[in-house]
Amino acid sequence: MSILSSIMLQAAPAALTDSVATMAETISQTTAAPIQELSVWDLCTKGGFLMIPIVLLSIVCIYIFIERAIVINRAARHDDTFMRRIKDYIHEGEIESAQNLCRSNGSPYARLINKGISRIGRPMNDVLVAIENTGNIEIASLGKGLPWLATTAAGAPMLGFLGTVIGMVQAFYGIASAGNTAGIAAFSEGIYTALVTTVAGLVVGVIALFAYNYLVARINSVMNLLEAKTMEFMDLLNEPAE
Repeated sequence: MSILSSIMLQAAPAALTDSVATMAETISQTTAAPIQELSVWDLCTKGGFLMIPIVLLSIVCIYIFIERAIVINRAARHDDTFMRRIKDYIHEGEIESAQNLCRSNGSPYARLINKGISRIGRPMNDVLVAIENTGNIEIASLGKGLPWLATTAAGAPMLGFLGTVIGMVQAFYGIASAGNTAGIAAFSEGIYTALVTTVAGLVVGVIALFAYNYLVARINSVMNLLEAKTMEFMDLLNEPAE
């Protein structure tokens, strides 16, 4: 017994040492394992089929914003000498020259003034109504495409939430089907995959909302310009010729 006891006492520290060494090696390997990084493209591909309409809405949103911004900025430009030249032509009786100047200018307020010039000789109320109707048409033309931005601002987050709900249902269904073999890795992967569409939808929606409000503000500034030019033209018609 004494010989067997001494052998067991000598083997126990060696076995304990081997176990500790094995555990330390396992921990070091686990710690040294690199963390996998995900690119934006990888996240987009994991978002599911609902990422397609979200991406399409973002492309449409960018196109409409750039195209409308260019058109509205052109409409907001004005020539300080335009009304002075119109006044000189009208007081000199050169109506055709005034209309040619309006056509060459090509701005929304020039088209308003051209409509007013074509109504010279009629009651002032008729002239004003003709100008206002033309102004309404011009403003409606500037706002073309803005409903798409408003739809994108409201619809993109909804599509994102729908994708998240579908992804969560699929993730929980997969976990339930796996039973006891389901691991935390599969569960967490299903959750972050489902949340990708929410992030994408919110990003697109926020961008569309800011773009929509910016363009609306620019259109309001053009409306103020048209109103100012209209009042200036009406005052011009009431002025006596020098």
